[in-house]
Amino acid sequence: MKDGKRGAGFLLLAIFFAAYVLFLYGPMLVIVVLSFQGPEGGLTFPMRGWSTHWFHQLAEGLGTVDISAALLRSLGVGAAVMALTVLLSVLAGLAFRKKLRGGSVLFFIVVASLIMPSIIVSLGIGLEFRLLDGAVKKLLEQWGWQETLDNYGSALGLYTSVLGAHLSWTLPFGLLIMFAVFNRFNRSYEEAARDLGATPWQSFRHVVLPLIAPSVVGIGMFGFTLSWDEIARSSQAIGDVNTLPLELQGLTTTVTTPAIYALGTLILLVSFVVMGLAVGLSALLNRRRRA
Repeated sequence: MKDGKRGAGFLLLAIFFAAYVLFLYGPMLVIVVLSFQGPEGGLTFPMRGWSTHWFHQLAEGLGTVDISAALLRSLGVGAAVMALTVLLSVLAGLAFRKKLRGGSVLFFIVVASLIMPSIIVSLGIGLEFRLLDGAVKKLLEQWGWQETLDNYGSALGLYTSVLGAHLSWTLPFGLLIMFAVFNRFNRSYEEAARDLGATPWQSFRHVVLPLIAPSVVGIGMFGFTLSWDEIARSSQAIGDVNTLPLELQGLTTTVTTPAIYALGTLILLVSFVVMGLAVGLSALLNRRRRA
């Protein structure tokens, strides 16, 4: 670059970056725009008016699908996955600060789920819980607990099989983040707290946790967003109900109106709201830490 002028290489990289951004975010933008079509709108351009008609129809329900119930189920599972991912990742990060016997094997077992095909994980978890159902029913039959057997449904559910399936996806990310955080953590802060008479819990509560808080918020965001839009790991382990992404997947073959785009926009909106809250909270914690 001479005299402040940019060369041809920069122009090519700028075009490539613009094409990449368009490829990445263009489809989402199209879905959002098409969801605001008028009552006569279709699934493609050109637009036929502007309105929130399809969002109102979405609130009323799409056929036999209860969108509100599916939304609450997804939010509940996402919140549970977020809380457990944060808790287990922080505890694991603290544990791995010391040399553990078999720690390397344990680490590779945890992160192995990142490279395993998601549908295989879902099939395996679903099969495991169905075998558990069979064993429980057999025991109830042998013990003569006929009433309990008649009322027994399945161990498959949102907070059993689905929760485990989602954690197999979110925990490796949380663990890797905590490893990176503690790898550059200055232990002299803890040592100073101990010298001043702080207990291990006090040093963690008042020294370690405030320093790693922004990263913990990031882990929570990853936990929720990865669970929120998960389909493959939920498909075979869900049981009798569906999460919102699974309902969206099912509706793509039956709904032929922009209501399907309104549902996609709702899912995107929740994701961006969570990310915005996480970024804002992380920035606030960073400012407090510097102060």
